[in-house]
Amino acid sequence: MTVHRSLVKRVLRRLSADARGATAIEYGLIAALIVLAMVGALRATAQTTIGMWDDVSNKVATAMGGS
Repeated sequence: MTVHRSLVKRVLRRLSADARGATAIEYGLIAALIVLAMVGALRATAQTTIGMWDDVSNKVATAMGGS
């Protein structure tokens, strides 16, 4: 039991001193925020583009004598 406990303590000490895991998590969070911002921007762009093409379609239909 003592060997197991000392092994766990050693592993925990090593993990707490290792900054690579924390850095990887930070980069992951930054990447997630960038992706969320991109999704929001793409949604806004998509709505604008849909509106533009609807307007073009209506104007073409009107010019051709349709409704």
